[in-house]
Amino acid sequence: MRKTINCNTAWTFHEGFSADLAAAFRKGEAVNLPHNAVELPYNYFDETCYQRPFTYQKVVAWRPEFEGREVALVFDGAMADSVVYLNGEQVVAHSDGYTPFTARLTDRLVEGDNLITVKIDGSENPAIPPFGAQIDYLTYAGIYRDVWLRITAPVSIGNVKIETPDVLAAKKTAKVRVDIANPRGLKLAGRVSVTLKAADGKTVGHADASYTGDSVTLELKDLDGIALWDVDNPNLYEAVVELVHESGDDTLCVNFGFRSVEFTPQGFRLNGKPLKLRGLNRHQSFPYVGYAMGRRAQERDAEILRKELKVNVVRTSHYPQSPWFLDACDRLGLLVFEEIPGWQHVGDESWRQLSIDNVRSMIERDWNHPSIIIWGVRINESQDFHDFYTATNKLAHELDPTRQTGGVRYITDSELLEDVYTMNDFIQGNEELPGANRPRTALRLQGETTGQKKPVPYMVTEFNGHMYPTKRYDQEQRQAEHVSRYLSILNAVYGDPNISGSTGWCMFDYNTHKDFGSGDRLCHHGVMDIWREPKFAAWVYTSQCDPSEEVVLKPVTYYARGERNIGGILPLIVLTNCDEVELRYGADVVKRVKPDRETYPHLPHAPVVIDQRAFSAEELGLWGMKWEEATVTGYVDGKPVQSVKFAADPVPTTLAVKPDWTTLSAEPKDSVRVAIHALDQLGNLLPFLDEAVHIEVSGPVKLLGPSEVVLKGGVVGFWLETTGGAGDVVVKVASHRFGETILTLKAG
Repeated sequence: MRKTINCNTAWTFHEGFSADLAAAFRKGEAVNLPHNAVELPYNYFDETCYQRPFTYQKVVAWRPEFEGREVALVFDGAMADSVVYLNGEQVVAHSDGYTPFTARLTDRLVEGDNLITVKIDGSENPAIPPFGAQIDYLTYAGIYRDVWLRITAPVSIGNVKIETPDVLAAKKTAKVRVDIANPRGLKLAGRVSVTLKAADGKTVGHADASYTGDSVTLELKDLDGIALWDVDNPNLYEAVVELVHESGDDTLCVNFGFRSVEFTPQGFRLNGKPLKLRGLNRHQSFPYVGYAMGRRAQERDAEILRKELKVNVVRTSHYPQSPWFLDACDRLGLLVFEEIPGWQHVGDESWRQLSIDNVRSMIERDWNHPSIIIWGVRINESQDFHDFYTATNKLAHELDPTRQTGGVRYITDSELLEDVYTMNDFIQGNEELPGANRPRTALRLQGETTGQKKPVPYMVTEFNGHMYPTKRYDQEQRQAEHVSRYLSILNAVYGDPNISGSTGWCMFDYNTHKDFGSGDRLCHHGVMDIWREPKFAAWVYTSQCDPSEEVVLKPVTYYARGERNIGGILPLIVLTNCDEVELRYGADVVKRVKPDRETYPHLPHAPVVIDQRAFSAEELGLWGMKWEEATVTGYVDGKPVQSVKFAADPVPTTLAVKPDWTTLSAEPKDSVRVAIHALDQLGNLLPFLDEAVHIEVSGPVKLLGPSEVVLKGGVVGFWLETTGGAGDVVVKVASHRFGETILTLKAG
């Protein structure tokens, strides 16, 4: 039977690459995977520091079960140019940092110890995507995803593709294609069976067939009682595929869902029903460790998107992302726009062939994820290349006829070779673009963008971002404008039934090259900061959920009379899904205000905007008197459901230290994010308290990043990573103002 063994531990690492592999192994530093070759500061660093070769090595001891079997190392991802050696002999080379590759060890292993060596070159090699020009993100270096030791019979299951062609029928069908791996060229004859199981383990379908070639398709018809996968009920099924051959048996389990997706000129449809896509773009990077975060951190990002930001779609900008992230999207009902690696630049013919290969690798890896709704087969924001993009689209349609293709551009009148015209629309606030003098609430008109004479399937894939970068600790007036820009674009998207939806730029701030962002190797483009702490704009998204799911009430203010340019806190935007909001100022001013449907008629939940229109002249005069405590209360169906109280005289009271969870795996490389918030006497953030904080940890963990950090806008975050072993994890966080806070976690 198949064995897949995690192979992340007991590696050695050193800088550079030496021809004397055995000597290099003896001198190497012990590391576990995922691993970033160079730990980076939070900002202001030289990104060329990791653009060089590094070496990873590991001893794989001979096992009796290797005899007569197929043995391989499977790399989920390594950045960027990889060469794998076994006992000094090259096994495989892979020129891409984002797709998986396999090193076949069969017939090369010896009884005793076998030395695996992986040469990683983090250089931005112009011969491979996404390199060749400037890119607005960092790629880091290292074996940053999981590695697996796979042992199978000589003939095994190579891949499985599942299609669900008639999900809207009363009784449904599943087509399961099984591709057979036969690296030794043995005679193919045997049987394949597929058993479909629901989440509770109940069998809902079964089929079997004989095979004599390298692929066989089994069709399971008249499936009854099947629950569809959708964003609110992401029902998953498991296909248990079993292969019988005279050389041995093999079993592979694949998760999938019954659902249909379609982009039309009249919008997006999921299972035949209209759904407006509301989402964000995501990079896969983290502070200090770059891409090298494991399963739980990847899953947590998906949870933040779906559960905290309440979005229903994410774009994997600008490359295929972690399988763990995509698995979490499947479980959470988070739709995915996945695209190939690249950023504006298109290289020569061999470069383009590698990009075409990336299309194949991306689709063959991910075609069973029900969350994925479209393949991005064009280099992000590139110019038109007819032959190149004809080839990428053709291959995508051949590999997966069940999904449409998109190609993200920012140029108008671009040749539409894809099924969906996907556009980065940055006209808002760009005075140099034609039509910039139109109302700020407007997007580009579809016809002037596409050059088409009639509507086509259309999606806005980026907006805002670099047009109005905003730090979480920026002045309140700028943050309010940041919020208004997101509100106006989302309102415009919801107001146009021909727009399938949008993914704003972007989920969180990220490290980038010196040519972009604020010059500190950070792009402050997110609705969250790099620690995944929300800016006010994050609640633009959160507030669009139904109050039955979560009541949202977020006043866009720090509540200080002298913080804004105009003084006071008016106009006050309250991001909410409540029916109305009450502002109580001191003892004498009480106002009820309903959502601003005049400005935002199309949003599911328009914000409440409290401005001078709500007050008499006499009441406005009170704002110039003594600054008093205020309370904002949200009402649903006439009843108060949530309140936020602001102090007139905030003082530092609490240093809140909050982990995402308190239990960690005893295995190495599990992780947890911890947020530190400086709060006043009413539990509100102190946005201008930029105090030094000391972090000390003990137990089977290590701190990622420095032990001395500074609160930025009253907040900072850090990650802890397990090193192996069970026991208590004690975290001490101390500052001059607040003293020491102790947090206890458990690794086990």
